[in-house]
Amino acid sequence: MKRKKLIDYNIFIPSLIIIIGISIPFALFESESLEVLNSIFDYIVEVFTWGYLWYGIILVVAGLYLSFSKYGKVVLGDPKEKPRMSLFSYASILIAMGVGSTIMRTAMLQWTSVANDPPAGVEPGSAEALLWGNAYSMFMWGFQVFAIFVMIAPAMAYILHVKKRPMLRISEACRDIFGDKFTDGIGGKIFDVLFLVSILSGAAVTLGLGAPIITHNLSHLTGLDVTFTMTIIVTVVWVFLFSLSAYLGIEKGIKRLSTWNMFLAGFFVIFVLIGGPGVFILNYFSDSVSFLLTNYINLSLDTQSVHGESSHIQSNTVFWFAYSATWAMLHSVFAAKISKGRTIKEMILTYFLAPTVLSWVATGVLGGLGVHRYLTGDLAVLDIVQDQERMAAIPEILSTLPFGSVAIIVFMIVALIFLTTTLDSTTYTVAAYTSTRDMSKFEPPRSLRVIIAVIITALALVLMRIGGLAPLEVISGLMGLPIIIIQFILIYAAKRMIDKDQAWKHNIRKDELKRSS
Repeated sequence: MKRKKLIDYNIFIPSLIIIIGISIPFALFESESLEVLNSIFDYIVEVFTWGYLWYGIILVVAGLYLSFSKYGKVVLGDPKEKPRMSLFSYASILIAMGVGSTIMRTAMLQWTSVANDPPAGVEPGSAEALLWGNAYSMFMWGFQVFAIFVMIAPAMAYILHVKKRPMLRISEACRDIFGDKFTDGIGGKIFDVLFLVSILSGAAVTLGLGAPIITHNLSHLTGLDVTFTMTIIVTVVWVFLFSLSAYLGIEKGIKRLSTWNMFLAGFFVIFVLIGGPGVFILNYFSDSVSFLLTNYINLSLDTQSVHGESSHIQSNTVFWFAYSATWAMLHSVFAAKISKGRTIKEMILTYFLAPTVLSWVATGVLGGLGVHRYLTGDLAVLDIVQDQERMAAIPEILSTLPFGSVAIIVFMIVALIFLTTTLDSTTYTVAAYTSTRDMSKFEPPRSLRVIIAVIITALALVLMRIGGLAPLEVISGLMGLPIIIIQFILIYAAKRMIDKDQAWKHNIRKDELKRSS
C-alpha cells in the first residue's frame, strides 16, 4: 500500500522558493534593497495612512457586530460538547500567541521612540511626551491590532469544527464564495502560498528580532560581547524549546507553557512593583490609561495632514497595522484550531480583551519603571536608545532594581517562554496548514512540526548572518496589503456560510435555543 505523503508540497515548496528568491538578493545588497523597500513603504504610508487607520476601526466594528448579533451565539463544533479547554488556559494561549516576546520589548522601550519624536507641538522629553509615549505603547496593543489578528478566525473555525472539512486552509474557507474550480485550482493555490510566505517570513523575522532580547541581557550579565556565536547558542536553545513544545502538541506543550508563563509573568510584575517604584508605577499607569482613553480617537485616526511631517506615532502605526496584517492569518488559523466548543462571541471577545489587558499591565509596569529612572536622573534612557543598540537599554533599566541580576534573569526567562510559545504555535499552525491529514479529526504530524521548526530556524540564521532580516521585515509589512483584502473576503465568507446553514438557529447551545424559542 502506498504511503500518503506527509506534507502538501504543491503549496509548501513554492512558498519556500519565493522566500529564498526574495531574501537572498535583498540580503546580498542590503543597503540598496532597504533604500528601495523603504521608499516603497514610505510612499504607501503617505498615500494610504488614512486607509490603514480606518481598516483597524472597521475590523473592530465587524468583530463587535459578529459577537453581539445572532452570529455570536453560533458554537464552533457540537453544541452538546464542552469547550476543548478552560477559559483561563484558552485565554493564556491566545495571550502568548497574540503578544509573544514583542510585548517585552515594546512595553519597556516603545515610549522612548515617542518621547524622542512626539506629536506636533509637544517638546521631546517633556512630561506630555512621556504620557504620549506610554499611552501609545498601550494603543499599539489595543483593540484594532487584536481585531486584525482574530477576524479571519470565524470562517476558519467554522469550516473546521462545523463543516468538518479536512483542509484547514484559507482557500477552503473561500469555497462557498468562489466555487470548487477556483478553490481546487490556481486561485486557491495562490491564496495558500500567500499565507505560507507571510507566515514563514514573519516567523524568521520574529526569531531574528527576538534573539537580541535574550542576547543583550545575557551580555550584560556575563560581560561578554554580543556575537553571532552567542546568537547561535541562544537560538539553538530556543529552537529546542519551541520544537519540543510543538512536538508535544497543544495540550501537553503549548497550553502548559502558556499557563506557566502567566504565573511567572505575574510574579515578575509583583517583583517590579515591590522592589521598584511601585507607587509611581501605579500612578503613572493610571495617568497613561486616562491619557490613552482621552486621546484614543486621535491615536486611531490622526494622520497629521495639516502639521507637515508625521511623527513616530503616525509612521509606526501604519507599519504596525501592516505588519500585524501579515500575522493575521496565522493568529486566526491557530485560534480556529483551539476554539472547538467556543462560540464566535467567546472567541472574538477573548482575543479582544485578554491580550489587551496583559499588554496594558506590562506596558504600565515596564514602561513606568523606565520613565521613573529617566525622571529621577538615575538613567539617561532617552540618550541610551539613541546612542547605543536599543535592546541594550533593557538590562540597564532592569539592573537599577534590587537584585538586578535576578530581575534580568527572570525577564529573560519570561521573554524566552513568550518567544517559545509564539513560535511553537507558528510551527504547529504551519504544520496543520500544510499537512495532508484531516485536520477536523487529527493533529498535524509531530515529525512535520519539527521539520517546520528547523526550516524557520535555518532561514532566520542565514538571514541574520548575511544581513537579510531588515529587508524581510519591510517586505512582511508590504505583504499586509493583499492580506487585508483576503481578510474582508473571509469575514464575508463566515457570514455567508452561517446564513446558508442557518447555524444561528441550529448550531447553538441549549440555553440559547430556549431563549430564542
